[in-house]
Amino acid sequence: MKEQKKEKEHHQKPAHGKGDHHDHNKKTETGTTQDESVESQEQNKDDQIAALNDKYIRLAAEFDNYRRRTLKERSELILTAGEDIISGILPVLDDFERAIDLLAKTGGHETAVEGTELIYNKLKSFLTSKGLKVIEAKGADLDTDYHEAIAQIPAPSEELKNKIVDVVQQGYMLNGKVIRYAKVVVGQ
Repeated sequence: MKEQKKEKEHHQKPAHGKGDHHDHNKKTETGTTQDESVESQEQNKDDQIAALNDKYIRLAAEFDNYRRRTLKERSELILTAGEDIISGILPVLDDFERAIDLLAKTGGHETAVEGTELIYNKLKSFLTSKGLKVIEAKGADLDTDYHEAIAQIPAPSEELKNKIVDVVQQGYMLNGKVIRYAKVVVGQ
């Protein structure tokens, strides 16, 4: 019964008329209609959404660039992590080469020469396995990306003009990066 009364009351309410507060075309104090005000609010919300989307896209792109940069730096660090240690070992490698040359020139004992060469080859193969590579220089054109000219001498032959005649100190690269330039003599 109560439900029927409520239903009757609901149907008896007056329809929206002139004095109703829900008139969509009623002018506000600023001179705009409520429809225009709603449209303006919707436009503001659309602008806010577009600004937030743009901000999100920029932030995502910035993060992606950061991630790529850190991955690149990390891989470079892994490749050259032992650069300081290997650079410190290079003078020992030079000493081995000088010792082998000296033993061969002075007619050193055969077992001493073999032992020194064996140790030298083990050390060199270990360093090669870690990415160390000799910069080939003798007879090549001078390339300042890999060679450091420390002297110029008259070329012994015409084909050695402006070419590397002698290597004073061997140059090395570690995983494609020069860690010591080859010190060379250039024919003039």
